[in-house]
Amino acid sequence: LFHMERLELQVLRVVMTTLDTALFYAAVVYLPLADVMSFYMAGPIYVAALSHLLLGEKVGWRRWMAILVGFCGVLIMLEPSSAAFSLSSTFALAGSISFAFAIILNRRLRGTSDTSLVTWQTIGTLLVGGFLTIGNWQTPSSLDFGAMLLLGIVSCGAHLMITRALKLAPASTLAPLHYSLLLWAVIFGLAFFGDMPGPRILIGSGIIVLAGLFIFHRQNVVDTVPPENVPKGVN
Repeated sequence: LFHMERLELQVLRVVMTTLDTALFYAAVVYLPLADVMSFYMAGPIYVAALSHLLLGEKVGWRRWMAILVGFCGVLIMLEPSSAAFSLSSTFALAGSISFAFAIILNRRLRGTSDTSLVTWQTIGTLLVGGFLTIGNWQTPSSLDFGAMLLLGIVSCGAHLMITRALKLAPASTLAPLHYSLLLWAVIFGLAFFGDMPGPRILIGSGIIVLAGLFIFHRQNVVDTVPPENVPKGVN
């Protein structure tokens, strides 16, 4: 646990995961759950773009086109010409970009144990959260404390399973499961808060999902075809 391989990347990953967590919770305070998750659906699209810039992975013209289409979906959801482009939307957008950077760093730290990765990101989030409570502390009720405890247990288990899945499963297998988050966000948002995403969010998120699935499909094609049989630019 205390043998931190590639310390600078570990620290940067803790920063990104802490930002991801903080910005997500800041966004859900002001936006419906499905709206926030729609922004996070663009995470894999950012990963595809960043993998070329930061990991040196080859990204062909088809995937670059899908990335651009996905960005168009994000712009539709942001609707920058209206009041919808608010601070709360910026929280969700910045959080999804932090999430993408965290995924990139996960791939750079494949040799590090899952327990180490999750433990240090939890410690980082705890330290930042503790700092933010200075001067703003409010003693939670028994119900709130129980809910936060349950949230911590579920989140820890989810992070462990996601970290392991990213190391073991092909990206093409994980893609449909990732995008099912949007469905669950709509269901839970409607069931618990009576929130229903508007047409702008539905259209934008639909474009993002299709673009993301196409990117995963093209990556699967490149990964399964022998390199000598892949024509130049096919990916």
